[in-house]
Amino acid sequence: MKLFRRCQRILILSLLSVSVLAPIVLVSYRLKHISSIGRKEFIEDLSNIKYRADELRLEALQQEAGEDLKEPRLVVYEEKDLNSGIKYSSSIEEVHDSEKSGNAGDATNSLKNVRYGTNQERKEEDEQFQQRAVSYMSGEKEKFTQTVKNGENVHSLNMADEKRHNHIVQHDQNVHSQLRKVSDVKIKEMIDQLIRAKAYLRLAPPGSNSNLVKELKVHIKEVERAVGDAEKDSDLSRSALQKMRHMESTLSKASQEFPDCSSMASKLRVMTYGAEEQLRSQKMQASHLLHLAASTTPKGLHCLSMRLTTEYFSREPEERQFPNRQSLHDPELYHYVVFSDNILACSVVVNSTISTAAEPEKIVFHVVTDSLNYPAISMWFLLNPPGKAKIQIRSTDSFVWLHTKYNPKLKQKSSDPRYTSELNHLRFYLPDIFPTLNKIVFLDHDVVVQRDLTGLWDVDMEGKVNGAVGTCQKKEASYRQMDTFINFSDPYVAKRFDVNACTWAFGLNLFDLQEWRRHNLTALYQKYLEMGSKRPLWVAGTLPLGWVTFYKRTMTLNRRWHMLGLGYESGVGRGNIERAAVIHYDGLMKPWLDIAIGKYKGYWSKHVNYDHTYLQHCNIHE
Repeated sequence: MKLFRRCQRILILSLLSVSVLAPIVLVSYRLKHISSIGRKEFIEDLSNIKYRADELRLEALQQEAGEDLKEPRLVVYEEKDLNSGIKYSSSIEEVHDSEKSGNAGDATNSLKNVRYGTNQERKEEDEQFQQRAVSYMSGEKEKFTQTVKNGENVHSLNMADEKRHNHIVQHDQNVHSQLRKVSDVKIKEMIDQLIRAKAYLRLAPPGSNSNLVKELKVHIKEVERAVGDAEKDSDLSRSALQKMRHMESTLSKASQEFPDCSSMASKLRVMTYGAEEQLRSQKMQASHLLHLAASTTPKGLHCLSMRLTTEYFSREPEERQFPNRQSLHDPELYHYVVFSDNILACSVVVNSTISTAAEPEKIVFHVVTDSLNYPAISMWFLLNPPGKAKIQIRSTDSFVWLHTKYNPKLKQKSSDPRYTSELNHLRFYLPDIFPTLNKIVFLDHDVVVQRDLTGLWDVDMEGKVNGAVGTCQKKEASYRQMDTFINFSDPYVAKRFDVNACTWAFGLNLFDLQEWRRHNLTALYQKYLEMGSKRPLWVAGTLPLGWVTFYKRTMTLNRRWHMLGLGYESGVGRGNIERAAVIHYDGLMKPWLDIAIGKYKGYWSKHVNYDHTYLQHCNIHE
């Protein structure tokens, strides 16, 4: 009898727990579909339910402690006890559709206006909740987690429910992951069919016009047309699967017609080799076209140069002079230099530097160009003066000493004009170009300044000549090792330089001209340039010559001063770009060309006034 009573108590307690917890779990799930307007009140009522459930458990335990087991008091929770002024939608789909529409007000009204129906309708609805719970759990998990973080602690979810919930979510994530992996299965199968069909077609005798050959040709065209530019199965047309089945039927016939596996393998090898050769040829052609596009002056820039040159020579000589010429060589000011033959590029460097400067009135900008582009660049800055800053435009013809120091016959052998340009090598003659200055900041014409650069002038150079950002971190796209451009198989090079020495970049460089003169580094550069013209010591360009000229005389700057890679690397992080003081479009894909990387072009183009009359006339636009 005692055993029977104990079993009876356990059974009643179990039924009581189910009857109390079931509506709480159900309500907690629906809580996630309730608008934030009434959620706080709802949770308070839900807490009251929990406390009432605790009282019931306590009453049951007291009954179990007594000699006689009394029937527990039946408590029925009416809708008014749970609602607290909040009405629920009769279907998850209604709330979900309201949320998808993006109209939170409509979703709230739907929740408030739709009431529960009869008990039978509630039962049917509960069954719908259970059936759809799995599909909604994954998407709602994140919202639930955020709710708990915000302090809205839902009391009705116990540990067992949470474990089951996590298990369902994990299962859903695995399913979605598998679906993503197989989202292009049909496309891969169709491509495989095309390869097999073409292999069978080549196994047929030359000139064969059998029905099988005709079928293969027809189905190859159909499947190629069906696949098109599709990237996933959902991109395929409705008739694609039917064409796929027809192709498979024809391939089955072909496998019976040509059962020789060795012949098939030979044909596939030939096809693979041919495809590899075609890919290699196309890569070479693409590289050639890319270099051609990079070295060609766009039509708009050529038009702009012609118009500005005409305007320049139409003015009187006194109208071609820039103001504030008396302070152009004041060593107490902040001096910047850029070597360029590109009008828009110079304009962006100057505009971005001055617009971000804390004290633009202390800036002196020196633009050095060749005699051909001198009139156009001068006219541009006469029409568009750089605000409070001072600017000087200089031509290479004004450097009478240059031809005695720089021998044009020593130009490096390269088809790329960037490497053989006289303007490119003038950076090694900065002490001669600016004999009265102590420090200067060199900027390439393919950079954009995003932060005030005044802090550079306070950097302690520690006796070094060149301050630059290092490119010796292997994980970075800008990583370069010394032997990338320098021939360490030559005994002269191997003896004097360390292949593991940290490399650095041109583009933003702080030069101590006094130390430069003391070490006579321009003469050292000329020595290395002459040696490189006699035997292959380094690749053409100024970078390897800079590495050897300023070897052990370069101080590494903080990497945030200079961000590289925007002219060749499409994976540079947006956060890194926006934190950098200077961003550099090094590489072939310059921002003023059509081949520029689109997502980076906005950082450059925002410093160009495309409403300018000359730019409009020359059809230069974003």
